Amino acid sequence: MHRAQRGPRAHHRGDPAMTEPVVVVGGGPVGLVAALLLARWGVPTVVCEAAPAREPVGSKSICVQRDVLDVYHRVGVADALLAEGVTWHVGRTYHRGRELFTTTFPDPGRSAYPGFINIGQAAVERHLVAAVAAQPLVELRYDAQVTAVDTDAHGVTVTAGGRCVRGSHLLGADGSRSTVRRLLGVGFPGRSFGDRFLIADIRAELPFPAERRFHFDPEWNPGRQVLVHPQPDSVWRIDWQVPDDHDPETDRASGRLDERIRRITGDTPYEIVWLSVYRFHQRLADTFRVGRVLLAGDAAHLMSPFGARGLNSGVQDAENAAWKIAYERAGWAGPHLADSYTAERRAAAAENLRVTGETMRFLVPGDEDQWRRRREILDAAADPATRVAVDSGKLAEPFWYVDSPLSTGSPPADFPRGAAQPRPPVAGVLCPDGPVTAPGAGRLRELFGRGFVLLTHNVDVPVPVDPGSGPLSIYRLDEIDREGVATTALRARPGWAALVRPDGHLAAVLDAPTPDAVTRAWRTARGLG
Repeated sequence: MHRAQRGPRAHHRGDPAMTEPVVVVGGGPVGLVAALLLARWGVPTVVCEAAPAREPVGSKSICVQRDVLDVYHRVGVADALLAEGVTWHVGRTYHRGRELFTTTFPDPGRSAYPGFINIGQAAVERHLVAAVAAQPLVELRYDAQVTAVDTDAHGVTVTAGGRCVRGSHLLGADGSRSTVRRLLGVGFPGRSFGDRFLIADIRAELPFPAERRFHFDPEWNPGRQVLVHPQPDSVWRIDWQVPDDHDPETDRASGRLDERIRRITGDTPYEIVWLSVYRFHQRLADTFRVGRVLLAGDAAHLMSPFGARGLNSGVQDAENAAWKIAYERAGWAGPHLADSYTAERRAAAAENLRVTGETMRFLVPGDEDQWRRRREILDAAADPATRVAVDSGKLAEPFWYVDSPLSTGSPPADFPRGAAQPRPPVAGVLCPDGPVTAPGAGRLRELFGRGFVLLTHNVDVPVPVDPGSGPLSIYRLDEIDREGVATTALRARPGWAALVRPDGHLAAVLDAPTPDAVTRAWRTARGLG
């Protein structure tokens, strides 16, 4: 049984400001994804980008995580990214040339996408810009540097590129030096790490498989690390940890850079595509929301790239913000929905910073005791019990909103909160995927993104229609899940139901789903609880 109770478009209700566009500051992947997601709800946006034109420079962020590909699917670019990117399933970690362990990526259901693909940020932006060009509800303005942001009870006024733009909301996705964050007076405390990282994109036909390779203390970079990633078009990303006073031009002139690269390529000819030096930072904005202004991506959090948690998390910020802005504009939201953006996404960023902070402390120990401990762990890593303490970066994963004010019920006492652990299908966790047979969908996650979804198993739950509640679609797993993959991953039982949010996270899991229980969970998930 499938029953769609309301359509997906977020037509405004009541407040005249809700006929105005949403202003997005920042034309990178986070801002463009937010604008395209809002367009799915029928919400117009004006995207203000300070640069005079798109400037594709280097690989920057390259790893796209499986669940983030689902977000890109919703905005119409996932297939293009998958076709152009390099798929990899294995990460290998070495110490002084000896392989310590491999990492693979379990899938609780059956995703349409691999654990990770590698594709440079410039290519991601290129596909998103093309999608924006085909979307009449998104206006992308270049050379639109923001100089003022004024907020009031009904919306925001932004001065950008000498023009004023009035909007119902503002999403600040303008990077680590965010003008929006500065104009709002939001603090951005954190720390920087002493060592720097030399990053090179090189083009070479190397005989390596498509996998991540992380080297601790190789003889060709003693006491430090080297990370190698494949990219499209025979380009390889290499990150060397280097001393704080490293000068790449001196390195190049002396032949030391060539020597570094030859340690990876051997005698194979290569071409340097891009070269840069970075210092990595860990920072977290004091709040992600001020009135109708939200911060997302690097404007809200800044973390080391080991684990690929930065841009992946930023795209998930965009999705979280987009559906909540759409619901508020449509009059479907309660008073607590806007506040839940900070509650959920700041908690996600804090977890990412905790995980990446532990990685950076292992990569760049702060004192001699930490260095000694690291050497002991690496030297003894042949022992599986010691090997688990080796930290080469715990790779990106979706956050769990089990403590969110939008989630119904408390998480189990033994809920696994550590990095890279399987999460049970409880309220707050991202719903697993699996093949289904349903109108317009061949897999479960294709049912999400246009409203709330109620999944039931061997039971009908007639939820009362409330015109002010927004879209709700109802599906019986016993009818659409012929292979049982999603049913098994969700641990669904006869008489069971789960309410799924527009971003695919479980809002409630109910063993005795009465209409009243579902309605209460639905109200809670819209900020009315």
